[in-house]
Amino acid sequence: MRRRLAHILHGLVALACAFPALGTEYETVEIRAAHLGGMTVGFNIILPRDYSTSGRRYPVLYLLHGYTDHYPAWVSYTNLVDHARGYQEIIVMPEGDNGFYTNSAADPQLAWEDFLMLDLIPYVDSHYRTVATRQGRAIAGLSMGGYGAIKLGLKYPQMFAAAASLSGALAAAVRQKRPSDDPVFRKLIDGVFGGRDNPERARNDPFTLVKNLPPGEIPQLYVAIGSQDSLLQENRDFVRLLAELKIPYEYREVPGKHEWPLWDQQIQVVLAKQAPVIGAL
Repeated sequence: MRRRLAHILHGLVALACAFPALGTEYETVEIRAAHLGGMTVGFNIILPRDYSTSGRRYPVLYLLHGYTDHYPAWVSYTNLVDHARGYQEIIVMPEGDNGFYTNSAADPQLAWEDFLMLDLIPYVDSHYRTVATRQGRAIAGLSMGGYGAIKLGLKYPQMFAAAASLSGALAAAVRQKRPSDDPVFRKLIDGVFGGRDNPERARNDPFTLVKNLPPGEIPQLYVAIGSQDSLLQENRDFVRLLAELKIPYEYREVPGKHEWPLWDQQIQVVLAKQAPVIGAL
């Protein structure tokens, strides 16, 4: 499994690096990830237009992809490169495979949470001119990545000043089995989070995490979802909990399904909302 995944990810890196001059303003970088068993994985990075001519440090947005996608998704299916031009920030789009940005219960060498927190962020901070503090760091994502962004934002509030979810699978860690579930998906979920009695499920559940944080430590929260999305109810449940806990947040329920046009529109909102928080204006 790991060998096949490494082959797929290396192929994505090779493909992305093969076309560096298509008028894009992003780079593809590959690193060896200690917390993924030494696997080589890639990420895309958008640098501010004046990065090479300025000496300043820039805040960083970590932007996570969804289930069945890989790190090139955001620059492939949205106009993110264009949207980013108005902001003074670095945008990093890491690989997450189908790991829900969580350390796998079934395979300790697929520690996707540790990869992001202990491999990727230190690498970016040491190889680029970043503002390497909480106040210079944000996280966002769609679907599986929306879950990952909110979970990591709440689990590591000392690391992120803002967290945003677009169509997030926010109840992924504790979601009850449904008759409509695809058996392959259910097996994957159980492999990531473990059995129903695994205490790691609660430790990776945004609904539980947010209850255990002092309100003053919680990042800026933005949640958006399409009104026809199958994940609508768990998003409503999450923001209802935030309201009950008197935690500040912004929630938008917009026309649309679980689809790229909605995410292309909403990532513009995320950039605008997070920019003043992390100093990207």
